[in-house]
Amino acid sequence: MKKSKTFLKAAVLSLAAAMMLAACGGKSEETSGSSAKKDALTEIKDRGKIVIGVKNDTRLFGLKNPKTGEVEGFDVDISKQLAKEILGDENKVEFKEVTSKTRVPLLQKGDIDAVVATMTITDERKKEVDFTDVYFQAGQSLLVKKGSKIKSVDDLKKGTKVLAVKGSTSAINIREKAPETTVLEFENYAEAFTALKSKQGDALTTDDAILYGMADEDPSYELVGKPFTEEPYGIAVKKGNKELVDALNDALKKIKDSGKYDEIHDKWIKQ
Repeated sequence: MKKSKTFLKAAVLSLAAAMMLAACGGKSEETSGSSAKKDALTEIKDRGKIVIGVKNDTRLFGLKNPKTGEVEGFDVDISKQLAKEILGDENKVEFKEVTSKTRVPLLQKGDIDAVVATMTITDERKKEVDFTDVYFQAGQSLLVKKGSKIKSVDDLKKGTKVLAVKGSTSAINIREKAPETTVLEFENYAEAFTALKSKQGDALTTDDAILYGMADEDPSYELVGKPFTEEPYGIAVKKGNKELVDALNDALKKIKDSGKYDEIHDKWIKQ
């Protein structure tokens, strides 16, 4: 009788252990399956749209139309074509506003999938994000009131005030090119241009493509001197998303090969 009870107890314990093991195994498989992180490109395709950060204050590249409330410009039209190539429909894109200061943090937080916002490819930025191939080539220049004594970067002496935007390579470059000048930084291009027009500074510096938009808005201002840097724009994505970078590069190539890129360029960049 004692042996029978011992055998029964051992059987019950073995059965319980087997059930626990099976439960753990099932849970492990379930957890493993649900925790398998999808790559960014797959998430975009599953979602059915790509979320792209663009600027809302940069004439010719990304500027909100006050009449329609829509953001318009070169970067916006390129983004629509990227959505068309990757998802089959140019309307499968959602735009979120970024500035030079916010675009990387928003990308790293996962609020946006990519940045198409006049972002220069630099070695320093490559430590934080991954870039596609160059999609636009710009160069840093100066914008001044017509009649200004400033004709080039060589005229930026001690006491001269130059306006720039926070988080941009322009602010770093101008301090290197004209170390004696005073640099005042603003949150965005609209604020910087308003400051220039209200005589808070003697010149505004950023990429020539952006400055052309300001001169187009107010012809009493002009670009002076030759570009003094090279500013290759790239599309930025969160670091490690090779599949998405490859897909964007493939889409860019198709846009260029089809002639659509030139069409968009000529529509916005007339200089």
